[in-house]
Amino acid sequence: MKTAAEVNYMPEQLTRERSREPKQRRRIPGFLRQGDLPYYAALLIVSAIALSAVVPQWLAPYPPAEMNADALLQKPGAAHWFGTDYYGRDMLSLLIYGARDSLLIGAGSVLIGGAAGMLIGSLAGYIGGFADGMLMRIIDVLMAIPGLLLSLAIAAALGPSLLNIVLAVSVSLVPKFARVVRSQVISIKSRPYIAASRSIGAGGGHIFVKHVLPHVFSPLLVMATIGIGSSILVGSALSFLGLGVLKEIPDWGTLLSQGRGYLTVAWWNATFPGLAITLLVLAVNLVGDRWRDALDPKRLAK
Repeated sequence: MKTAAEVNYMPEQLTRERSREPKQRRRIPGFLRQGDLPYYAALLIVSAIALSAVVPQWLAPYPPAEMNADALLQKPGAAHWFGTDYYGRDMLSLLIYGARDSLLIGAGSVLIGGAAGMLIGSLAGYIGGFADGMLMRIIDVLMAIPGLLLSLAIAAALGPSLLNIVLAVSVSLVPKFARVVRSQVISIKSRPYIAASRSIGAGGGHIFVKHVLPHVFSPLLVMATIGIGSSILVGSALSFLGLGVLKEIPDWGTLLSQGRGYLTVAWWNATFPGLAITLLVLAVNLVGDRWRDALDPKRLAK
């Protein structure tokens, strides 16, 4: 014999189990449920482009410099997915091989500009006084000039080459990194644990290396991720204006510049390089935004 409590309990238990079954069948992956699908799609795009830059020979269907006089300006099709250019070269292969220079411009510019900006901003924020005022006035002068115009002037003065484009774009990034690092250092050096370190006899250099710099890398990482996208865009703009890399396998900006003269007869020569630049910049910015949210101290404190 079952008691009245057991009889009343069983229908409730069965109801809970039955109501739980549809939820389990309707369960979706975590990244879809949390709205992270754009982030994973962007990460997949960045990974695919990075792979094509590292091992382009594994992915390119044709040698990038192979010319075919019988396939000049051929439309996209089964033989050439992205069509061919005015030399008969496969556009997909050119895009795959050209990704290396575009990524080098973005990553190299952020690396050089971020290192210089971190050095200037940390010295200005930590030393203060006259050094802070002098360095920040120089940064203000650089910030008064639009980044693209500053990069254009430096690239025109140095001449067209990959290294010169990287240097030109990196100079335009220095003020942004310097400002962020300076504000971080000023905020960190006024915290109680810095005063506690000084009270036990720690020197200024030890405090700077052990307690100040480690707290600067988190915002720098986020800025670097977002800065790669803008650097690629500026580098492509310089290549589009004729200050890009002069080599047999052009980067995406040069491909876009070369294809603009054939828009009426071969739209794919300019469309696919433009789409590649847009996708890469958008994907890198989405990844940077996600990392910024993940490393936000306010979110981590919740």
